[in-house]
Amino acid sequence: MKDKKVAVVTGVGPGLGAALVRRFAASYAVAILARKADYLKALAGEIRRTGATVLDVSCDVSDHAQVTEAFHAIHVELGEPEVLLYNAGSGTFGTITEITPQQYEADWRVNALGAFLTAREVTPGMIARGRGTMLFTGATAGMKAGPRSVSFGPAKFAMRGLAQSLARDLGPKGIHVAWVNVDGSIDIPGARGLKPSLKDDDFLKPDAIAETYWHLAHQDPSAWTLDIDLRPFKERF
Repeated sequence: MKDKKVAVVTGVGPGLGAALVRRFAASYAVAILARKADYLKALAGEIRRTGATVLDVSCDVSDHAQVTEAFHAIHVELGEPEVLLYNAGSGTFGTITEITPQQYEADWRVNALGAFLTAREVTPGMIARGRGTMLFTGATAGMKAGPRSVSFGPAKFAMRGLAQSLARDLGPKGIHVAWVNVDGSIDIPGARGLKPSLKDDDFLKPDAIAETYWHLAHQDPSAWTLDIDLRPFKERF
């Protein structure tokens, strides 16, 4: 299982996470991480039927011990990761009088701490090889936090700050780091029911987003991207 470069995708669900897995599994051995073990196993089975190499690991990325254990399994089964796609996210929306300390901490742990923990796991191997890619899934709230983003906004701001710091530190070492602002609603199962006023072209397509991640992961070092915005052509910004 160690004859391919390794990509790790966190926060794998039936939307962008699954699209990223399918896109990168065409050329990489892919480790897929999420808390829902049943979904991971089903998706891994689907991908394996195409002849691709997939390792499914149930993991809560906000838990240091679980992250350490997950990456140990990745190293043993697949090898050192070449690409980290950090797609895990948690967003509880409300104002300062509505959000509890527990909700605030939970959002911070998934978005900010989890990004730090996973980046910390892959960095030594990337530095040793002199190459690698880390891409972090951002959101509008990480650029401008609205009145009900008192919890989600700071968590995404922290992730963006981490990406900027990593890029400045690791870029000269051959490691490409980028933060992707997904500025709009992704067309995932259930999204249309929550936002019935939106039409087809109001949504970002997961496969289209995944193509941008693929491009970022294979950019020439002479023209690397750090921050990039993705939104539907009609989205206001």
